[in-house]
Amino acid sequence: MKYRKKPVMIEAIQFNGANYEEIREFIGQDTLCSTLSIVIPTLEGNVVAQKGDYIIKGVRGECYPCKPDIFTETYERVD
Repeated sequence: MKYRKKPVMIEAIQFNGANYEEIREFIGQDTLCSTLSIVIPTLEGNVVAQKGDYIIKGVRGECYPCKPDIFTETYERVD
């Protein structure tokens, strides 16, 4: 069987090494951060996102990191 991913609107923010406050507000809690990485609490536990990664908020409010190349292949910007 083959399946197609349902079109779903998500919210996302890209970690640039200097936008900790914006990401903290986005995920709704404090977390560990440096200029190169940030810890993202996920449903499976803490995951480290690297500078350049996107932080995605899923349909149920869960957050998780995504590498930039996968993000651009999977999502397109909606204005």
